[in-house]
Amino acid sequence: MRVETVHRVAHPPSEVLAWHDRPGALVRLTPPGLASADAPDAGGVQVGRLVGVRLGPSALPTALRPHWILRHLEHDPQGRFVDQQVRGPWRTWRHEHRIEADAGTADAAGGSATALHDSIELELPRRLERLTPLAESQIRRLLAFRARQLHDDLDFHARFVDTPRRTIAITGSSGLIGTQLAALLETGGHTVRRMVRENQVGPGEISWDPKSGALDPADLEGVDVVVNLAGRSIATRWTPTTRREIRDSRVNGTTLISRTLAGMREGPAALVQASAIGLYGPRRPHELLTEADPGGEGFLADLVRDWERSTHAAAEAGVRVAHVRTGIALSDGGGPLLPQLPLFLAGAGGRLTDGDAMTSWISLDDIVRSFAHAALSAELHGPVNGVGPQPVSAREFARTLGTVLHRPSLLPVPPSGPRLVLGGPAADELIRTDQNVSDARLRASGFEPAHRTLEEALRHVLRR
Repeated sequence: MRVETVHRVAHPPSEVLAWHDRPGALVRLTPPGLASADAPDAGGVQVGRLVGVRLGPSALPTALRPHWILRHLEHDPQGRFVDQQVRGPWRTWRHEHRIEADAGTADAAGGSATALHDSIELELPRRLERLTPLAESQIRRLLAFRARQLHDDLDFHARFVDTPRRTIAITGSSGLIGTQLAALLETGGHTVRRMVRENQVGPGEISWDPKSGALDPADLEGVDVVVNLAGRSIATRWTPTTRREIRDSRVNGTTLISRTLAGMREGPAALVQASAIGLYGPRRPHELLTEADPGGEGFLADLVRDWERSTHAAAEAGVRVAHVRTGIALSDGGGPLLPQLPLFLAGAGGRLTDGDAMTSWISLDDIVRSFAHAALSAELHGPVNGVGPQPVSAREFARTLGTVLHRPSLLPVPPSGPRLVLGGPAADELIRTDQNVSDARLRASGFEPAHRTLEEALRHVLRR
């Protein structure tokens, strides 16, 4: 089977080529639910480079995720490179990329645009040859996703073309958002230093341990910005032990970073801190929630208040601190969307809560770009809501997801379902929510979302 496509990107070939040759390009071109790279911090299209990925979402056990290894065989500096399967799910696989100037299209500044030519030759295992039409459809969808991702990332980088390249340290860099954020920054030419909880660190990594309070200020010398994404998952049963772990993983780690930055004479100038719209309380019907709101009640609201207060030492010392209050991040690789997909694909999907309850969503890529925007925007400080421009009702969310997947969305999920999985308290604050959160401050700071409507976001995330 041979699949050939051409996609056009409104950026010059020199930018497209440079982007592909930087660390992070493979991660940004790979939907998280489809595969994850063995070495997300590696990059380049040089001849002989081996590229390994694990197929399937990272939520699956490694034993259930086939290992796919490819080798770069050819590389023409003018814009042609080839990779071929060494080991993996196909009988054969050969992918030729050509990046060329597109004479018929101009970029926003009137310069040359780029044509992306992809030619893939593959053979499915003999027992699966009947699935050839499906495989071709999925490959075409993937290549369209890659072209859109490349275009949107280059648009983002263009807004910071005059900003000096930064060195940015990231905690939680192996998580869903952190992996993509590190890759986005690296494809923009910035240097990323991953903060890891290990004594033995690799090149460019920083060792820290929030439990013991270990973080050497010397390791942060030369770092311009710290982005703190660390925190135990809240998508679990909230036993007393779990609540304590969730809180400690956020408050203790943030306090450690904040105090460390405050004590440095020439340390990082900014701290971008993960936060959450959980601050506003789970149910705020008929209210438009802005950063000026004092917050609501409940475990998450109290947690987020303490979490944000943990940056006080850094702010008092003159460090620019921005709190990105993340909404419902949509991804096929994790988060709240992933567990809904099997139900919808089976034709049994529907709304999770009251039909009129509002959901403040944001695509994974836009929340990743929001964090990068906060890291690179010298004037942005204080709380900022990381949500999309058009929150929707639970009824509309289910209808739109059903439309994108070509499945019905008529069966509301019984309240007993989430309670069975998460327990009553967690389900009450994570599922039965009603939050209409404004993104006005984020957009006023210069941020431009790539996905303005829920349907647009879902079609990109799910490659539909």
